[in-house]
Amino acid sequence: MADGSDQLPLVQLEHEPPARTLEVLDERGRGTRFLSITPRQAINSPQSTRMGFWSLNPYVGCEFACSYCYARDTHRYAVERAQRSGAMPADPALDAMEPWQAFEKRILVKRDLAALLARTLDRHGLHDGMLLIGTATDPYQPAERQFRVTRSVLEVLAARRGLQVGITTKSPLVARDIDLLTTIARRHVLRVHFSLATTDASLARRLEPQSPAPHARLRALAKLRRAGIDAGLLVAPIVPLLTDGRAALRALFVAASAAGASFVVQGGALRLGAAARNRFLPHLAQEFPELAERYRAHFGRHTSASREYRRALSRRFKALQRDHGFAKEDTSGAHDQPASAASEQLGLFTEAEPDT
Repeated sequence: MADGSDQLPLVQLEHEPPARTLEVLDERGRGTRFLSITPRQAINSPQSTRMGFWSLNPYVGCEFACSYCYARDTHRYAVERAQRSGAMPADPALDAMEPWQAFEKRILVKRDLAALLARTLDRHGLHDGMLLIGTATDPYQPAERQFRVTRSVLEVLAARRGLQVGITTKSPLVARDIDLLTTIARRHVLRVHFSLATTDASLARRLEPQSPAPHARLRALAKLRRAGIDAGLLVAPIVPLLTDGRAALRALFVAASAAGASFVVQGGALRLGAAARNRFLPHLAQEFPELAERYRAHFGRHTSASREYRRALSRRFKALQRDHGFAKEDTSGAHDQPASAASEQLGLFTEAEPDT
């Protein structure tokens, strides 16, 4: 699911759209249409994404429609390619949409992904890195209940051995597949990341109107942990002036501990590419008008929060990891620096602003 993290790649497309018209698989009453797309490659290589892992996304676009999601840019490229090739069926409603709206209203479903992955693994194997599922869009978004692409991918992995597999999701639907996940955990190295920005259900609803509630994700996390699966929180994105306060972050660590999480890791501060910016800034102005001008002033010129902000955020997060028993061994010396000593909110955006 795509979550705005600095540590997740803006993945390149895994396919060129086929010349034939994309099949319409289903259409919801609220206007969401699902189209079948045939990828030419099952996975993205580390070389293509410039990241240190292989990646796989069963869906292009996401019904969770998080206001900040950076994967809107990837979806826009996919739709534009399909339109240029003539593969996208006539769709007057799509032509009338804002570009960012198609991300949540036109979901591309890779129905043949499992078979392609099996052929890829049989022919080439997978070397030099981890396979991450859900780096751009959520593999357990509502479409998965119907199309079961993610489960079919897990069935392929469960029949093999010796891989490193990671899954990132906001959905409790992942618990449906505990049978396969426990098999994969025995045969591979498996880690499941639950993406969560806040434990405040009201705030989460304002940022992610269609995503599962925080308590539902935490309940699913606890269920996976009881099954012996390595699972924890990916705190992402961290939204300046909304979810970066010390108390707000601490609440995530407390909730993770209560759920038995085996880790809590930082996904990074909010990033806004062009398509994500066009969605998030108007949404922010509507929901949080007091922050609108500061966001426009910064993200009109930058994709990410300032370097000073990100450094201060990292120090704060590492301090909380240590306080709550989730710290990794750190030889960088960062733990000797003040974690944004006294302030609740971090210095925001402007390079000249102090960390505290």
